[in-house]
Order: sequence, then structure tokens, then C-alpha cells
Amino acid sequence: MKYRRLGKTELKVSVVGVGTWQFSGAWGQDYEQDEVDAILDKARDLGINLLDTAECYGHHLSESFIGSYIERRKNRADWVIATKFGHNHQDRENPSKNYWSAEEVLKQLDASLQALRTDYVDLYQFHSGSDEDFNNDDLWTALDKQVQAGKVRHLGISIGSNDNVYQTDAATRVGAEAIQVIYNRLDQVPERQVFPSCERQDLGVLARVPLASGFLSGKYKPGAVFSGNDVRSRRDQRQSQERLEMVQQILRSEVPSGVEMATWALAWCLKHPAVSCVIPGCKSPQQVQMNAAAASLSEVRNDHPQAWK
Repeated sequence: MKYRRLGKTELKVSVVGVGTWQFSGAWGQDYEQDEVDAILDKARDLGINLLDTAECYGHHLSESFIGSYIERRKNRADWVIATKFGHNHQDRENPSKNYWSAEEVLKQLDASLQALRTDYVDLYQFHSGSDEDFNNDDLWTALDKQVQAGKVRHLGISIGSNDNVYQTDAATRVGAEAIQVIYNRLDQVPERQVFPSCERQDLGVLARVPLASGFLSGKYKPGAVFSGNDVRSRRDQRQSQERLEMVQQILRSEVPSGVEMATWALAWCLKHPAVSCVIPGCKSPQQVQMNAAAASLSEVRNDHPQAWK
């Protein structure tokens, strides 16, 4: 495993992390605690130390799986835990309720800490909110107080749109030190404005969806159909098939012989000088192994601007 500093947070993070949305059951599989334990044990054994989760991944379900694991393994200090705020998917009776107020977010923070069974979060991220939600001085003042109190070590912004340079440019002003953004071989939009802004501010960058929701895993061929309990089934099917055709072209022309496409796709993201780490989801210890192998490819250079010295 290789490590990088997460921008000016100075956190030492593995170049490959573990995204945990799948633990919510949204990707076609419901998890038991022992399955989560096996995934996280494999990640730890391979040198992975970054876990990315969110309050709305099963309404604290993903966080609860992680919390149970670190409590029983007694290894909280081994992990950099990033979670998020701003949503409550369980509250279906009040879909228009504002969950971005300082008061609501502080409730979410306490709920996340309880679920994670820890007294601090390493990175607490504004989760894909609008610019209107973002422009809330009371919120950022309240969050700064949580940093001072030690409940949060660092603040971040998980931007909802890949070209949201407004929130990215404002990161330093509001006290955020890391940006999370969708970035992969099929979606290079952040390279235009978001990454240059991150480099100017020395922000850490977490590249989410680095396998393009599994399209770059090499597992799916044109004509693939996703089950009804898989979030991908709700996407435009024509666009999905076009993506699958593009993936086949990339596989033939860009992926080296003998290298798994998923491993190559993660290393491709890590080439960019702005990217600190990738946070792919994984459904099994075997997928964790495949993801971690990206760190050994030549694309992941030791002279990266954020390489851990």
C-alpha cells in the first residue's frame, strides 16, 4: 500500500480506501455484520486505513456496521473515518424538511458518533447540498466549534455536481480542507475547474465512484440488466448501454494485458496530481484485494505531490 497526505489536513491516508454505501443494501445485497467484518479485516491487512461512509447510507446503518467492527476489534486508531451530513432518508413524511440547519446537523453528528461508537470523526463532510444550503454561516460556525471541541478533526465538502467550483473555491473560507467528487475514466469533468482549485488551496481530494458505479469493473458487458433493488436499474438504460460499449473500447485499447480492469481504473484516477485517494465500494474481501492492488501499478507514482514522505 502507498500513502498520501490528505491535503492540508496532514492526515496519512492509503491511496485506496473503502467506500461503504453498499453496506446500506442499496446496491442489490443486504449485509450481515460478519460479512462487513471480513471486508474490513481484509482492508486492514492490506494497509487500507480510510473508510468513507455517510449518515444516509441506510440511515446510519453503514456507520453502525463500522462502529460495531471497530469497537470489537479495538482498533479505532488504525482508521481514518470520513462521514457526511445533510440528509435523513428515513424521514419520508417530511421530504422537504431542511436538514442543513446548524441545529439539525449537530443532531446528525451526535447520531453518527453514536453509530460509529467513537468520540470523534476524522473528516466530516457537507454532503451534496445546494449552494443555498452551503451559504449558511451559522452552520459553518457551529461545525468549527465541533472541531475546537474535538468531535471533528477536519471538515470537508462532498460536492454533488462534478463542476461545482463555487463550493470548491469557498472551501478554505468555510474551514474545509478536503473535497470529495466523482472522478473516473468515464467522467473527467473535475479536471477542468475543480482540481485546479483544489491544487491552489492544497485541498485533499477523495475520488468517489472511481469505478463508475461498477461499469469500469470489467464485470458487465453490453446488454447487462441490473436487478430492481440495485440503484443502477433506475438510470437511463440507453445511456448505461452506451457506457458499457465505451468500457469495452477502453478495455481493448488502454488496459494492459494481465491487469484487472478495476485495478487499472483505480490507478488511472490516482495518476492525477490533485487526487489523494480513491474510495471504491467493495462487496467482498476479494474485491478489496483487487482494489488494493492498484497501489502497486506504475501509474501510482512515488513522486506524487501528496505522497507521504
